[in-house]
Amino acid sequence: MIITVPKENLPGENRVAVIPDVALKLIKSGFEVHIETNAGLNAGFPDEQYESVGVKIVEDINQLYGLADVVLKVQRPVEHPELKKQEIELMKEGTLLITFLYPLYNFQLAKECADKGINVISMDMIPRTSFAQKMDALSSQANLAGYKSVLMCANKLGKIFPLMMTAAGTISPSKVVIMGAGVAGLQALGTAKRLGAVVEVSDIRSAVKEEVQSLGGRFIEFKTDENMQDEGGYAKEASEEFLKKQKELIFKHITEADIVITTALIPGKKAPVLVTEEMVKNMKPGSVILDMAVEFGGNCEVSEKDKIVTKHGVTIIGESNLPSLIPTHASEMYSKNIFNLLNHISKEGKVRLDLEDEVVKGALITHNKEVVNPRIKELLK
Repeated sequence: MIITVPKENLPGENRVAVIPDVALKLIKSGFEVHIETNAGLNAGFPDEQYESVGVKIVEDINQLYGLADVVLKVQRPVEHPELKKQEIELMKEGTLLITFLYPLYNFQLAKECADKGINVISMDMIPRTSFAQKMDALSSQANLAGYKSVLMCANKLGKIFPLMMTAAGTISPSKVVIMGAGVAGLQALGTAKRLGAVVEVSDIRSAVKEEVQSLGGRFIEFKTDENMQDEGGYAKEASEEFLKKQKELIFKHITEADIVITTALIPGKKAPVLVTEEMVKNMKPGSVILDMAVEFGGNCEVSEKDKIVTKHGVTIIGESNLPSLIPTHASEMYSKNIFNLLNHISKEGKVRLDLEDEVVKGALITHNKEVVNPRIKELLK
């Protein structure tokens, strides 16, 4: 089977779905690998590195897609800038597309893929089980996003992070508040602590308290009898009353912070607003907010997607694609997730989709011209 890796066409995307080392593993597994000219360049992987491991470099886009049995991408299919055609229009019927489709938000695109006969495995739908951990691209990319978020905030803050005692006087450590203790939040906590900040973490799931404390963070505890964690370990959607009480509790912590990093997402839903404009107004001048959920509506009421703005004296960073800012390692981790998935669903260079397999059942969105994922089917009704 031929695996094709096209260049990413979504603006601002620097990652590539397969790095040369992983391409070599795929070839040894029995696949033939084709890649579009300069597809890996922005991530630090020139064509020569791919050629040296046996990858075929293809310049003709129609040929690239026309021969593909499996297409590996980072981002969802978009209109090709040169051909002015949707990328799924370039794929032949029966192609397996593996990418971050985010079908809970892009369910109409999922329907279009089904209509065209494109079988889709969406990397954001990989089940969060121990077995599938090595395929969990959401976690691998969120890990890097958490790290990068702290560096971006540190760069915009007019202060240093650590306590420093000098002949000129003592500098107090910066205070960082992180909203959400998932993979990104915990990595942000670890990074901020290593830089010397005092870090507080808020999360509606009391189960994460020990993890926060083990990394040196202070857990902002909100007492509730509700279980705010679903079976997959994600935060559940909170009620209006719960969010109101949470905002009242968090107000003091946020308004005293130098940096606030928000990471709260509810799969398939608009991100909950955790930082209101009133909170921003009451923050110290020169403070920084980074809204990691800005792509899905934002946790901060006044953040703007893909913009850095200053409002009420506070710098608000609305970067929607943090992993793309660390494209080399992000591509490396993502392509290993992809390889582990392909290794699981293929044998001797041929993909065989077992519809009863737990990974396939969770992440397969379309198959044989039908939308097969129950949640996406429900959204399309």
